[in-house]
Amino acid sequence: MPRTSKPASARKAKRKPRPDPKARAAEIYDRLAAAYPDAHTALDFKTPFQLLIATILSAQCTDKRVNLVTPALFKRYPTPKALANANVEELEEMIKSTGFFRNKAKSLIGMAAAVDAAHAGVIPDEMESLVKLPGVGRKTANVVLGNAYDKNEGVVVDTHVGRVSKRLALTKQTDPVKVEQDLMKLFPRERWTMLSHLLIEHGRRICEARRPKCEICFLNDICPSSLV
Repeated sequence: MPRTSKPASARKAKRKPRPDPKARAAEIYDRLAAAYPDAHTALDFKTPFQLLIATILSAQCTDKRVNLVTPALFKRYPTPKALANANVEELEEMIKSTGFFRNKAKSLIGMAAAVDAAHAGVIPDEMESLVKLPGVGRKTANVVLGNAYDKNEGVVVDTHVGRVSKRLALTKQTDPVKVEQDLMKLFPRERWTMLSHLLIEHGRRICEARRPKCEICFLNDICPSSLV
């Protein structure tokens, strides 16, 4: 017996084609850039050396706290050689309020000694050389390269970037390295450094960890995690 087709009303509606991931990423970036035209790193610095110090101190610490500590630190240790020869106890006391001060002091002195000995006192401008320095991982290296040297070698993934990226479905990952890889595939290289600043700004102002302000978010119409 021949099969009868179901009436049109009973058929499943065809799914709308998914938007191109890169086109969607571009739309998100453009909206973020329009909303936060002055987005930049919150760490105060004038030289690559100062930014590297500040970034090492920023681990498990707010940028605001770091900025309270660094002026005196930069004045006391203006060069890698000076920092390499720092008295450990004195340095620890100066950075104590940033937390994990013993490990950070060890990293700072080790980093400065390596820069002075292997790089003639100049902070390297290459990823390979930076990550060989004590206390410097890929995230820290990305901060220095992108903000001090204007080199887009990767995307800085902190807690804000990781959270906002996942909520926006730019990644399904939670590991920072994997999140970075996903973002690098979606966005052109020239946008990598600024992308991090924009996502951080959005995470601080609207897409907060505990209670995102979806009702006022300018991305709520294209965000799968929107609560409105």
